[in-house]
Amino acid sequence: MKKDIRVTKRNGKKEAIDMDKIHRVIDWASYGLNGVSVSQVEINALLTFFDGIKTEDIHETIIKSAADLISTDAPDYQYLAARLAIFHLRKKSFKSFIPPPLFEHVSKFTDLGIYDKDILNKYTKQEIVELDKYTNHDRDMKFSYAAVKQLEGKYLVQNRTNGEIYESPQQLYMLVGMCLFQEYEPKARLDIVKRFYDAVSNFKISLPTPIMAGVRTPTRQFSSCVLIEADDDLDSISAAAGAIVKYVSQRAGIGINAGKIRSLGSPIRGGEAVHTGCIPFYKHFYTAVKSCSQGGVRGGAATLFYPLWHLEISELLVLKNNAGTEENRIRHLDYGVQFNGLMYQRFIKGGNITLFSPHETPGLYEAFFADQDEFKHLYECYEQDESICKKTIKARELFASFMQERANTGRIYVQNVDHCNTHGAFDSNLAPIRQSNLCMEITLPTKPLYSVQDPKGEVALCTLSAVNLGTLESIDELEEITEIIVRALDSLLDYQHYPVKAAKIASMNRRTLGIGVTNLAYYLAKNDAKYSDGSGNELVHHAFEALQYYSLKASNKLAKEKGMCPSFNETQYAKGILPIDTFKKDINNFCHTALNMDWNELRKNIKKYGLRNSTLTALMPCESSSQISNSTNGIEPPRAFITTKQSKDGLLKQVVPEYVKLKKQYELLWNIKDNEGYLQLCAIMQKFIDQAISANTHYDPSLFESNKVPMKLLLMDLLKTYKYGIKTLYYHTTRDGSGEKGIPEKEDESGCMDGVCKL
Repeated sequence: MKKDIRVTKRNGKKEAIDMDKIHRVIDWASYGLNGVSVSQVEINALLTFFDGIKTEDIHETIIKSAADLISTDAPDYQYLAARLAIFHLRKKSFKSFIPPPLFEHVSKFTDLGIYDKDILNKYTKQEIVELDKYTNHDRDMKFSYAAVKQLEGKYLVQNRTNGEIYESPQQLYMLVGMCLFQEYEPKARLDIVKRFYDAVSNFKISLPTPIMAGVRTPTRQFSSCVLIEADDDLDSISAAAGAIVKYVSQRAGIGINAGKIRSLGSPIRGGEAVHTGCIPFYKHFYTAVKSCSQGGVRGGAATLFYPLWHLEISELLVLKNNAGTEENRIRHLDYGVQFNGLMYQRFIKGGNITLFSPHETPGLYEAFFADQDEFKHLYECYEQDESICKKTIKARELFASFMQERANTGRIYVQNVDHCNTHGAFDSNLAPIRQSNLCMEITLPTKPLYSVQDPKGEVALCTLSAVNLGTLESIDELEEITEIIVRALDSLLDYQHYPVKAAKIASMNRRTLGIGVTNLAYYLAKNDAKYSDGSGNELVHHAFEALQYYSLKASNKLAKEKGMCPSFNETQYAKGILPIDTFKKDINNFCHTALNMDWNELRKNIKKYGLRNSTLTALMPCESSSQISNSTNGIEPPRAFITTKQSKDGLLKQVVPEYVKLKKQYELLWNIKDNEGYLQLCAIMQKFIDQAISANTHYDPSLFESNKVPMKLLLMDLLKTYKYGIKTLYYHTTRDGSGEKGIPEKEDESGCMDGVCKL
């Protein structure tokens, strides 16, 4: 019998196992939970005990026993396992269940070089003691098991060589707030730190990986997304690669604009040499991206952008394809292919697309983003110029090739560059948008670098956070939440360091933010609305109108206090033009909802006082960070009521919020017959969002003849995306068993707020 088991203590001594103590701990963890059995956890754990087991292994076995019981029939085991894990974490970190006094804790780890010295330099002991008293460590008991494992694996400050963790989750939240608001006046900052702490610890606000893992440490680079542009120039390409290395090493996801690089066979120095084309330089960027592991938090990841009309398009489209050799493939970069209205028109009319090398068509590449009329004029002129090297391909053939590669790989993305420039925050004549980021939700101006410290280049950074829609009892709560986020992220711009001069200059001038949302599926379910049938359209319209309105209002308020961003004159906002003025009117065909907010008054205030931030909103993925708040991921419908992800800690099971109550209201991804309803919701969101949306398309081959999704449907969805004014498309997902029917999904490290991009 297992009763004779002896336990090996930390000092090496052995003693009889104390089952009563184990029972008390599990019973404590089960308080207030429904449908959990203390005895079942004990029985399952007991089966794996052995004589001589270490005390630490006993606790880990109990945690795993509880985690193994997580199911839709008994979802509260995810909280039982989490509480046991929190108990274990505190014992390992503090040798006690009660965390130490915050001042003592910060002093110890500042001396060891683990915390930022400014915490003690900026705050008095009295202030730290007051904030310590305000910290509510009982909120640790709200985490799910997946959340605790994410915190342990990614976010809590630790020694990543031996796994020693130094802090608790509530200390993390409080210290992040203290660092972000350290420059506020003493009387004001304690108030805003407390407001920030309450919002994040109650899961109203979801923070991205760079902030959660980095703020409070000596490493000060926390922007989730970095956009880097390379010119058709060796110095510029080398500078871009150098900037990539610097930012990948500091947890940023990368967007690379390499669309201007000339094509294979182009003459160099008047024909003295022949150009090697795009692929060798893309490989150079790939090497830079994969050169650093980002401190063990995540691997480097990037999306590289080029236009559909590039002369090498046939070779570039297949870079992720499994066929071919290593010499002509770069499979571990993702790619964003850039379209505009003229390309779609050629497709619809059955015409041709002419392919050019950008260096042979002066002004064409620039006009592609800044001026659609000028692009059309130049494009047609160059088509008639017989002196220019070019190729012609049927538009439908090229579109089909693109869509086939997107379907086969899932990770060749779409950027509609005209929508990015005509329906956004910036005046395209002064600050054109020429790329997006890793996860396709950031649309910011960039300029090529010619050295890593080139002050004339522009590296765009965006700092992210998300509102947890599922926690809202009223849309009016967004006024308080967005003000906290705007103040926090704006402060972070001044708090962080900038390893590349062009990034600092751009950030100080533009002060760009990206506020998104998570838990939309839960929000819809709570309000008995669906993705597929239009029942969520009005609800989403109200929510995202409020999100943009209150975000702008908060930035306008901050501009009154601290001044508008220096480059405010390069925005559409400076002219009194808001996203509600420039959206695609096709949206009105399926959403007739009137505006609720006082936009005219806000418009007047923006023209009078400006905005502190050039951009306010962007809808990012939230894969890992959504687990912290036990939320559904970003704006996506869940694939199942319970998801199982493979992580380095093993299988992590997570049940959708309030499953027992709302299981009939939730709409699962593969129960949605097509993309129409989802794309309508994205279009409604895009009506208000001043950057872009990480929108995905989903297909179930089993619904079609021969288990093959018709190319016609894929192309129709692409056209629909453009028609509805959606700026970008991210993943193309196909139901092939991956992530379904109990098969665990592999945790994806390329996300934005989490990836760093994934929130």
